[in-house]
Amino acid sequence: MAPRNPLAQTLVDRLMPPGTRGTHGEVFWVGTDGLGRDALSRLIYGARASLVVASLAVACSGALGLFLGLAAGYYRGWVGAVLMRFVDIVLSIPFLLIAIAVVAALGPGLEHTVLVLGLTRWPRYARVAFAQTLAGRSREFVDAARALGGTDVRVMLRHVLPEVLPSIVVVGTLEIGLMIVYEAALSFLGLGVQPPTPSWGNMLADGRAYLATGWWLATFPGLAIMVTVLGANLLGDAVRDRLDPRVR
Repeated sequence: MAPRNPLAQTLVDRLMPPGTRGTHGEVFWVGTDGLGRDALSRLIYGARASLVVASLAVACSGALGLFLGLAAGYYRGWVGAVLMRFVDIVLSIPFLLIAIAVVAALGPGLEHTVLVLGLTRWPRYARVAFAQTLAGRSREFVDAARALGGTDVRVMLRHVLPEVLPSIVVVGTLEIGLMIVYEAALSFLGLGVQPPTPSWGNMLADGRAYLATGWWLATFPGLAIMVTVLGANLLGDAVRDRLDPRVR
């Protein structure tokens, strides 16, 4: 979809406003940046980075939180107490501190951004899975499955997990918007996706120096983040309404 190479620099076309025609006759619909790169192409390529990071981070954190919450809620006792106290400890650590620690140890990059977001957001899934598992393990069909000789793993995966999974899916869809914002924040601070790879966060960071002369450099990435996060939240609301039997 991108009309041009997002990394191609043409200094003679630098800081052209939106809708301006370049020296070679092409139209820059969203303008150009300080190095003459097409802002529309960078905006489109930046969407890929943001959505890939958000999707992978939600998948990793959701899987980890679901596993720990399911185990804590099913076994309860000291196992549940230890796991949920560990959840409380992770929640007490500031997000930015974990991000700085991971980047200092491994270096910045897209895969490390996914790791940071996955390590910081899984407790929310664990809490939801823990509460849903406590409610589901006391159901009659779960007692019947245990009475028929079902192992703990079979009962959890075959009977308890389907009761927990809809809530986790709803949380995951709502978390996508938050992951996009977090990825943009990390890239804005220089801890996420690194230049010259375009992402909405580092495009916002580049636009800071041109707020007076190139308003479009920060405006359009900001609008892209806002619209995408709004769409993700509306998707989360729709999934919640679809999976909630009380609404149906």
